[in-house]
Amino acid sequence: MKIGRQGLKEDDAVLAILVGAILFICGLLYLFREALARRRLSDPNKASQNNAEPTLEPRRQGLGFLGLIRNWPGLALMAVGAILLISGAYA
Repeated sequence: MKIGRQGLKEDDAVLAILVGAILFICGLLYLFREALARRRLSDPNKASQNNAEPTLEPRRQGLGFLGLIRNWPGLALMAVGAILLISGAYA
């Protein structure tokens, strides 16, 4: 079986798509971890003081978890993954 230039080009495109998809998903998982791991999701002591039912949602979390400083590695992984996905699709 002969492997010409077209065969190698297709293999490189498939590899770029796979690596791009993996990087994109890893970046997304990193962002999820940063958003959820910053604080405890429930605090039963505070809930019992307020006579309210315990909840998994943090009180007054704000939008600080969306900051670029904490999330740049995940965004960078997603950007590189997207570039590889696009370059693999047009190769």
